[in-house]
Amino acid sequence: MINKRWLALLATTAVAVPSVPARAAVERIEVIERTPFAAGMSFGDAGTYEKIRGVAYYALDPRLRANAVIADLKHAPRDARGRVVFSSEFILLRPTGAQPSSLIYDVNNRGGIAIMGQVNGRSPVNNDPTTAADAGDGFLMRHGFSLLFSAWTWDVAPQAPGARPLVFAPPVARGIKGKVQNEFTVNAPVDVAVYAGQRGLTYEPAKPDDPHAQLTGRARPADQRKVIPRSSWHFVAPERKGGPGRVQLDGGFQPDTIYELTYVAKDPYVTGAGLAGIRDLLAYFRDTPFAGAPVPKAVLMFGISQSGRVIGRMLHDGLNVDESGRLAFGGAYLQVPGAGGSAGFNSRFVQPTRHPSMMEEHEYPADAFPFTTAPSRDPVSGKTASTLDLARDRQGNLPKLIYANTSTEYWNRGASLITTTPDGARDVAPADNARVYGFMGAQHYVGRSRVRAPFTACVSTSNHYLPMRALIVGLEQWVVDGKQPPASAYPQLADGSLTTVADYRAIFPKGLGLTPPAQNLREPRLIGNGVPVKRGDDFETRVPTPDADGNDRGGVRLVELQAPLGTHTGWNLRAPETGFAWATSRFDGSFVPFARTEVERLAAGDPRPSLEVRYPTRDDFVAAVRTAAERQVAAGLLLPEDVARTLADNVGLYDRILARDPADQDCSYLYPRRAD
Repeated sequence: MINKRWLALLATTAVAVPSVPARAAVERIEVIERTPFAAGMSFGDAGTYEKIRGVAYYALDPRLRANAVIADLKHAPRDARGRVVFSSEFILLRPTGAQPSSLIYDVNNRGGIAIMGQVNGRSPVNNDPTTAADAGDGFLMRHGFSLLFSAWTWDVAPQAPGARPLVFAPPVARGIKGKVQNEFTVNAPVDVAVYAGQRGLTYEPAKPDDPHAQLTGRARPADQRKVIPRSSWHFVAPERKGGPGRVQLDGGFQPDTIYELTYVAKDPYVTGAGLAGIRDLLAYFRDTPFAGAPVPKAVLMFGISQSGRVIGRMLHDGLNVDESGRLAFGGAYLQVPGAGGSAGFNSRFVQPTRHPSMMEEHEYPADAFPFTTAPSRDPVSGKTASTLDLARDRQGNLPKLIYANTSTEYWNRGASLITTTPDGARDVAPADNARVYGFMGAQHYVGRSRVRAPFTACVSTSNHYLPMRALIVGLEQWVVDGKQPPASAYPQLADGSLTTVADYRAIFPKGLGLTPPAQNLREPRLIGNGVPVKRGDDFETRVPTPDADGNDRGGVRLVELQAPLGTHTGWNLRAPETGFAWATSRFDGSFVPFARTEVERLAAGDPRPSLEVRYPTRDDFVAAVRTAAERQVAAGLLLPEDVARTLADNVGLYDRILARDPADQDCSYLYPRRAD
């Protein structure tokens, strides 16, 4: 029974509490809201949860060794004690009881809470977790995790009224000027375009409507830039106050051109202070009994995509070790980080939103040697290094790490580099403190589009969120109890499950209506920090080898690949009308179902055995899915509580494929019919 008096007290917003004594680089914490979460709903054995919203106040001494790596920190304004001060908003969801729990810090993605959408199945409305609906299926709460979110990046575009993104106001290195590069494309002809990154902001010109700004166009990343006359384009005010700037071109922008806008900007943000803020906030909660609760059993980090790369950069720069020389977090899960994120996030005029894709932003720093957690040698520079060379604490300890990519990252984000040499010639096994997983046949996020546009195929339906749940629990057990998580499982050169694009194209079955891409993303070596930057040779990246069905070999065999209903790829080509028909989607894979019967298969010229051959009856398919799910449970890659959901999802798709007219090219059959 919930104490009503306690609830009434907790429901009061803007709670005034005394300042907390300084620990590490967090000077104090101010609580501005403390309320019951989900109206006091109980989450199994974990019980009820509360939400605390507050502000953390930081002070960084640029003279300390732990802070020396932060770009431009020494150029930021300082207080009377020589420290750079700043603050960030945070949100904490935690059990209301006094029992210790493990804390997961979710690195927000472009200002938005990420972990709850993928792991709990529901993103909080307005980025403000409040209601029972915001908890989704309550997975993280039922398992007793405390969840911490804070602002770390500044380049978040204004959102709809009512939204509450977590946006960081970093220190500013005033008086510094430099050239800024902005690449952008359009999917259809338009007169006015935004030149900032995805849902982001950029540095605007130091001089409004800079007459010396330059706009260029080219068809492919490596092509010669063609200058567009300054008289034929001009800057346009943001569509929304505080939003990204825009540019208007006479005759309009076209969908088959990579545009690049460069100009001089000023006053770069000390973006790396946001990473140090994460470090110090975690160190604070690691050591401090906060607002009536004990310190956590473990402090963990979790990041998806951009957010996973933030963790990678923190490890690369040693920003996982606090000012006292201790690990700020004991374990981290990097979800779909591609090549790992060893660049970006901590340099002058950095724009965290930007990252390379097949057709754009190849010259934006996101990943650089070293890529592997164990030492490897770069044959070009002759250097031997690992991403963890600066990540040890003063006793030599490293955090426990999980890296998980999908097939899409092997095509579009250089994922093979985290387990191979930079020339793609040899495998490099992960360090003892790291596990690497490849979710084969899955795409960057679980598919949800019911239409083909703007691509040529329906998206992949594989669900890698369920093994993610198992690995999150496994990471906590690894850090708290020392229980080893599942062995690494990823495509490798040694067993032939990792190969070249040319080999992939030769092996991939014909007659599916899919033509594999001619290339995957190969990021260039970037030399220096100029704009445009000098390009060296590309890093060699590899892709998973397909089997006779076109499904990727090696790695984690998801249930969808152990009991397949069709071909799941990590790539999806862009539709010609969107431009760049040679390029792949940044995030999406493809799915092509097997023919229902042998008659349909032969008529279509499909080389893959039909469903009636693979599963003579529906019960046979149900049995195959159940066996695959039980195998995943035994391997530690699926939780028993998620077996029923796995069965329902896969059998539901089976039924919809059988009910579908093969001549219907719509993709709606991939998902259950929407409720009215």
